[in-house]
Amino acid sequence: MQIAHRKIGPDVPPFVIAEMSGNHNQSLDRALAIVEAASKAGAQALKLQTYTADTITLDVQEGEFFINDAQSLWKGNSLHDLYKRAYTPWEWHAPIMQRARKLGMICFSTPFDESAVDFLETLAVPAYKIASFENVHLPLIRKVAATGKPMIISTGMATLAEIDDAVRTARNAGCCDLVLLKCTSTYPATPENSNVLTIPHLRAMFGCEVGLSDHTMGVGAAVAAVAHGATVIEKHFTLSRADGGVDSSFSLEPAELEALVIETERAWQALGQVSYGPGEAEKKSLVFRRSIYVAGDLKQGDVLTPENLRCVRPGMGLPPKYYEMLLGRRVNQDVKKGTPMNWGLVG
Repeated sequence: MQIAHRKIGPDVPPFVIAEMSGNHNQSLDRALAIVEAASKAGAQALKLQTYTADTITLDVQEGEFFINDAQSLWKGNSLHDLYKRAYTPWEWHAPIMQRARKLGMICFSTPFDESAVDFLETLAVPAYKIASFENVHLPLIRKVAATGKPMIISTGMATLAEIDDAVRTARNAGCCDLVLLKCTSTYPATPENSNVLTIPHLRAMFGCEVGLSDHTMGVGAAVAAVAHGATVIEKHFTLSRADGGVDSSFSLEPAELEALVIETERAWQALGQVSYGPGEAEKKSLVFRRSIYVAGDLKQGDVLTPENLRCVRPGMGLPPKYYEMLLGRRVNQDVKKGTPMNWGLVG
């Protein structure tokens, strides 16, 4: 499949998406700087989130609308206040996307309701992402799929049946190009609960491209995902975690994103194919194998013994597997020390 000018699949390097989310900290200048830094780090795409506090939740400051979980990064905020602080103003989308295109990056977004899809269509986005928290929002999936554009769906928290519902809904509504991302919806996530072995299972079950939406720190989980067939990697990205922000604590910084791009491509290159025997690049190293050499000057008729016949480097003589077979045999000519052993030297 393809998003804009970029092919996605096992035969090309992983498609790396830098997720800006709320890391702009309500500054357009910072948002544009994030685009610049993501491009410099080598990410192929930049992703936004398109919502407002009012399109994603209700302005209620108590009960289930207020975050009291002591383990949450966002404890002490109402959902409405959190999203009001994190959202990307819709009037910023066009300049952010223009900057990304100028740098050769693909820019698209995650819509969180149908009005966001209508808005993003006016910007001619090349693809859409469905967030993990929206993968059960089948009306939204149907609306996005009807655009006919490629879709990326994160599978965080979803059961196999829920993923099947989402995929069937997308395909029935017109989606032809689909990516499913394994995702663990904890912030940050740990390698232990990443379960990247799910990735090849998703490919087998749903017959589409697969990847990882990764909330762990570092690049290890992403590299492991590529080793198991991931063709898309998405990571949250910020200029500096020290600057703070709603998602900064589990976002990569520029040098880390650059390492992610490099190491996931190396992991992809390392996959290769099933191969045995010396590869083309290895053939010149065959000389450094051990082989059988004459280890002392011999006269015609001398017997080969452990003292005058050894398995040493380089590899120009007979293979060591013939060593015992040669012991006790007589040479049929004078032989100098350092001669590679061959069958023509024995009677």
